[in-house]
Amino acid sequence: MRRRIIAVANQKGGVGKTTTTVNLATALAAIRKKVLLVDFDPQGNATTSLGIDFQSRYPGIYEFMSGEFSLSVICRQTYIPNLYILPSSPDLSGAEVELVNTQNREKQLKDKLGNLDFEYVLIDCPPSLGLLTINALTAADSVLVPLQCEYFALEGLSQLLKTIKHIRTLYNPSLELQGIVMTMFDGRNALNQSVIDDVRHHMKETVYQTIIPRNIRVSEAPSHGKPVLIYDMRSSGAQAYIRLASEIIRQERRRQYAA
Repeated sequence: MRRRIIAVANQKGGVGKTTTTVNLATALAAIRKKVLLVDFDPQGNATTSLGIDFQSRYPGIYEFMSGEFSLSVICRQTYIPNLYILPSSPDLSGAEVELVNTQNREKQLKDKLGNLDFEYVLIDCPPSLGLLTINALTAADSVLVPLQCEYFALEGLSQLLKTIKHIRTLYNPSLELQGIVMTMFDGRNALNQSVIDDVRHHMKETVYQTIIPRNIRVSEAPSHGKPVLIYDMRSSGAQAYIRLASEIIRQERRRQYAA
């Protein structure tokens, strides 16, 4: 299987974007895929979720983007077999300002990543459509969109799809929509199911069958520096991310056979 770079993006915060990135990366690594997680969010929550403290984040993705250190120095193997990370820190927020006056500023991440020896590269984007997210989308093969089961979901999705179309036109004509994963589902709330039905009606087969439930174990796991698959593999949230990883692998196989 060739390398696949997937940007996990949604300009709206609080939709389970980082949680999805970390747990999907862990699930893919668990089924023996070599995975790199690029924490491209200055908040560094993906880095925290994998148990990396602030003292251990230097050098990180900011120093990599500024050219101070090479990929081989920045890339760290996590305590999870097959899972590596480019850690982030609040310093990365300065990169967005520094990129403004850089030539080919939208392609800096793509140029720096080069050829990677990983089957999957997952980029955790910041909750905005700024220059960092544009760099991630320009470097990616596809975009995975976590979408919370709430009323305004489609409105935010529409804006993101316009951005993807813009990136295709200007910087990355091969960028695809990997798919949409519905998150934070509460079966007790009838509105949640109504939102899922609405999204499926508009987006058809691009919406994954796997739905990520609202689950207390998923919420607790980051405070222990662990993905939920490590914290409580039997929980409904962990099992959902395993199903999502399997669904994505099947999708990739179909795509490659079609090619």
